[in-house]
Amino acid sequence: MAETTKTHPTTSGPGEGDHPAYVPRSPEFRAAAQALRGMRQDLLHDVFAYRPLPRLAADAPFVRRFPAPLRRHVVWARHAVVLLLAWATLAAGASTGYDLASPVYVVTSVIPAAAVVLTLLRPVAAFWLSLGSAALLAVLGVDWDGWPFQPAGFAGHLSVLTVVAIRTRPRTAAWMWLLTAAYGLLTEPFAGYPYGGSDSVEFLFLSALVLLAVTVWHIRRDAEEEVTAQQTVTEHERSRRTLLEERTTIARELHDVVAHHMSVVAIQAEAAPYRVENPPPELAKAFATIRENAVAALTELRRVLGVVRAEDYEAPEAPQPTLADLDALLANVREAGLTVDRTVTGAVRELPQGVELSAYRIVQEALSNTLRHAPGATARVEIGYVIGGLGLRVVNTPPPAPAPSAASPGAGHGLTGMRERVTMLNGEMTAGPTPEGGYEVTVYLPARTPGEDGGTA
Repeated sequence: MAETTKTHPTTSGPGEGDHPAYVPRSPEFRAAAQALRGMRQDLLHDVFAYRPLPRLAADAPFVRRFPAPLRRHVVWARHAVVLLLAWATLAAGASTGYDLASPVYVVTSVIPAAAVVLTLLRPVAAFWLSLGSAALLAVLGVDWDGWPFQPAGFAGHLSVLTVVAIRTRPRTAAWMWLLTAAYGLLTEPFAGYPYGGSDSVEFLFLSALVLLAVTVWHIRRDAEEEVTAQQTVTEHERSRRTLLEERTTIARELHDVVAHHMSVVAIQAEAAPYRVENPPPELAKAFATIRENAVAALTELRRVLGVVRAEDYEAPEAPQPTLADLDALLANVREAGLTVDRTVTGAVRELPQGVELSAYRIVQEALSNTLRHAPGATARVEIGYVIGGLGLRVVNTPPPAPAPSAASPGAGHGLTGMRERVTMLNGEMTAGPTPEGGYEVTVYLPARTPGEDGGTA
């Protein structure tokens, strides 16, 4: 069987249904088309869009340098600078000797100044008004030494280029300069008529320097904003990592506490039948079930903790600390140079081990923060055994000398761990500076012993 090949025409004539073949565009053509689209977007789209110049923020660094009564006026500083440039444009037009009431002065001076003022509301429209007025002034003006920019047009258009470049972006500034250069090249053949020379080169050189400075400012500002954003993200991630690490530490400590109690339950359930002579089979079976459940719970605890425990973590051999170990903790911080006192109020009693452990860690972290952020200060630890819970208060005096301003990485996240522990126990916590200049941490941890739950002891 003969094989046939069906071909499709690459071009189409009248009446043919096939589409014409795709002709790839050259990179130069695509670059030029993209550039023209950029110009249309920057200078032709929404020419009369209303974009008022915003005031300075009341908390801006420049505004905070002034006394409070003047700040409500200083927020208009940028508007005042633009109006000052408009006044300078009017003054440049008056220097030509025109009568201030003549129509020529209105055309050659007021219009360029109005274009400068218009940058406060419609920056793109202000550029086109300024460029158009420059051409009009070149025709109406009599100062042929300033061709094609009359004095007012020179000052006004330079001011407009600067303000609009600051308010927009570097690409828009480049397009404005190129259009101004095109205007200067088109008027260059008339530079010698009737006498004098062109000032296009001077204007283009000066405006290029100004726009270059504005572009550098834009790039630096964008870089600072990007760095600030990255620092914010980094700080957020550091806080999140610290929070997760603290939760992991709490999980490890809770494992040790719960595992201890479950081990005791398993051992007592195993030994209980041997303490009774001839125990009933039902009782022996019940104790065996209790032991099996306790062992299963311990196995699950170890399996879950293996997910959050680091490979190099070693479980502490010593039991978890409690409030009874505060004396050793206070002795350690005193050796580190911190003068600390302890006050205990209420009837001292044994609390659930989780509450004792959390209270110990909170006091430990509060004293560590005092050593780190208030060297030389004195601290006081107040422990109150109240009905239904435990109250803690750790307060330090102001340091005799200002603390170093550069904080170490991760500093400032100790309060996060405290709040995690308090939240876990449904407690309450407040932390903040004292009126005297020190710092205070106040915590309440609800904790009822079995005899305080409403039953009989």
